[in-house]
Amino acid sequence: MDLKFTVSARIARPVADVFEAVADPAILSEYFTTGGAKGRLETGATVLWEFADFPGAFPVDVVEVVPNEKIVLRWEAGDGREDHEAGTWERGGYQTTVTMTFKPLDGDTRTLVEISEEGWRETEGGLQASYGNCMGWSQMLAAMKAWVEHRINLRAGMYK
Repeated sequence: MDLKFTVSARIARPVADVFEAVADPAILSEYFTTGGAKGRLETGATVLWEFADFPGAFPVDVVEVVPNEKIVLRWEAGDGREDHEAGTWERGGYQTTVTMTFKPLDGDTRTLVEISEEGWRETEGGLQASYGNCMGWSQMLAAMKAWVEHRINLRAGMYK
């Protein structure tokens, strides 16, 4: 079994605006990285993402960026052992690959965003981690839509 998934959403803004909402750490910090983001997503960079519900900063390796089209990231895989109440999470010792694509729709008045992640080990821990990240990326898309379209932060106070 190959552990991977793809989630998607349509956002009522031009592709350049939606792409910047991910690439620009100041905007990303408004709706997704509840502890903040440091570093712009550019090919070859390593940036830091922090989340209130998980302790410490996550280094994110930026593999490829094609402006307004695609972002490819690699980051530490969780092995499925997390405790939201205690705020603990054990790293898996390997990385997964996240690919985000941005496609203009309706004459560039809307954008289709697709996020795929793959590369977990075929273990119970890998399976659980993939489920958790699928939920997380789905929530990220909903939060991005609310922020980019209406400046509403869906994640504020949601986790801690």
